[in-house]
Amino acid sequence: MLNIAIKAARAAGAIINRASLDVERLTVTSKSHNDFVTEVDKAAEDVIIATILEAYPGHGILAEESGRTHGAKHSDYVWIIDPLDGTTNFIHGFPVYAVSIALAFRGQVQQAVVYDPSRNDLFYASKGKGAYMNDRRLRVSKRVRMLDCLIGTGFPFRKGDNFQRYMKMLEEIMVQCAGVRRPGAAALDLCYVAAGFYDGFFETGLSPWDVAAGSLMITEAGGLVGNFTGEPDFLYQREILAATPRIYGQMVKTLAPYTRVIAEAAAATENGEQADAAGDAEDDVVIQALQSAEDSLQAEKAAEEAKPKRTRITAAAKAAEVRSEKGDSPF
Repeated sequence: MLNIAIKAARAAGAIINRASLDVERLTVTSKSHNDFVTEVDKAAEDVIIATILEAYPGHGILAEESGRTHGAKHSDYVWIIDPLDGTTNFIHGFPVYAVSIALAFRGQVQQAVVYDPSRNDLFYASKGKGAYMNDRRLRVSKRVRMLDCLIGTGFPFRKGDNFQRYMKMLEEIMVQCAGVRRPGAAALDLCYVAAGFYDGFFETGLSPWDVAAGSLMITEAGGLVGNFTGEPDFLYQREILAATPRIYGQMVKTLAPYTRVIAEAAAATENGEQADAAGDAEDDVVIQALQSAEDSLQAEKAAEEAKPKRTRITAAAKAAEVRSEKGDSPF
């Protein structure tokens, strides 16, 4: 499965590299304010899905551009795909973008690939088998003091995002660490934490396809990943925190007061506080629906497994049971 993910990522990377030679000719459309998509995103996603379904036609697909329209709808295996993370960077010729592919089994990420086509860097991980960059085993950094740390982040960019809340977070983090960086591709940012380039990373407003693959890189490299309160529930919560174990705890203390869950965002939308954030609100609804569907599927499977199993009782076993009840007497 990991080999199929690598094959798909490299095929998408080839499409992206060819298109990067003449980005001015690309057709760019806007999904929402500052949220762009090109024909390269769609072509890369198509080749990834085709490669995966050729090998595993019974698996499910969750992709950024096409959602759940491809693959099996109720499979335990779901491939979570971002064909071009960092589209805004790509269309400006800024070479920080990547292909992100993860395979989840019953909601738990098992395989992950993040491919940086501009540098030909391949990050990959299998659950329980470590994370790698090309052929080098990855380990998170050993720094233990925030004052020594380089922290990655991503700025809010949609209309209606709470910029004031983010600026308060950023201010608190900046005075505690050695520096903050914002390249603009969350999948790569998470890989950089796994590689020890960063000591921590935090961002809000992310979708499952942005973080699924990178999250496994973090844990397989010895780091921790979760939401702002430190809980492991982050995939559908639109906020993520990743860091080395010692730095993770320090960042949780800073970021916990700023945690945001989908329910709060939905309530704010109903109250008119995010009237201009239509695209972001739609993303929240989609992600909440995905989480609900995932929870329902797991509940059904758990109920099925909990049903009593029918066992066949042979005549000899029944006779032995009767003798036991009579005190082993033959009469």
